[in-house]
Amino acid sequence: MNAYRIEGAVALVTGANRGIGRALTEALLARGVKKVYAAARDPEALRDLSDARMVPLRLDVTDAEQIRAAAAVASDVEIVFNNAGVALGNGIADQAVIEQGRREMEVNYIGPLRLLQELTPTLARNGGGAIVNISSVAGLSGFPLFPTYSASKAALHSLTQSARILLGAQGTSVFGVYPGPVDTDMARELTFAKSTPRDVAFAILDGIEAGQEDIFPDSFAKELGALFLSSPKALEHQIAALVSGPQA
Repeated sequence: MNAYRIEGAVALVTGANRGIGRALTEALLARGVKKVYAAARDPEALRDLSDARMVPLRLDVTDAEQIRAAAAVASDVEIVFNNAGVALGNGIADQAVIEQGRREMEVNYIGPLRLLQELTPTLARNGGGAIVNISSVAGLSGFPLFPTYSASKAALHSLTQSARILLGAQGTSVFGVYPGPVDTDMARELTFAKSTPRDVAFAILDGIEAGQEDIFPDSFAKELGALFLSSPKALEHQIAALVSGPQA
């Protein structure tokens, strides 16, 4: 995959109000983008990001009308970060798991799919550009602690692979990003060591500029990513050991 230059580009980031999305928005500005559309359900949450190059957008990725409106505004976009995500599901036996799993799929998979559908023609008109899907190491092999979240991120991983092939003909690069635990509101309850959103954001941009189609932006992700690339089954066993301890 070709390297992609961040400086001077026009970017759009979903879920830009907090966590990795917020850090990505700040990192893009620091790396010299021409403009960044910072999309969030509540644009007021972006008010303190005072930079003339930032354009706040109201965007709930589960709302098809808002996606169409955002696409119309961001007609000059060149690189799209599908970052907005939720983690809700508990154990499979939990009474709320079906509705939680449905919500996770709507946000983590259907939302990015809708954005691709709306913005792919725009990227083609603007020279091809790039799509960056923020998945998770949990999308490479199921994490038993949050099975429905893992399933939604696995769906995004599959979409990333397909889009990479389908959009290559129009010159669009498609990057998959697979972070480990990051110190955000979403990962508050996790007891694993966590990377900072800032470090992860800059590592993502480094990976894009290096042309890495699969980006593992922290040490936890690098370890599990290397295991996945060598043996998906070994990764499954490693995750089981992380959750329940080594088996005899």
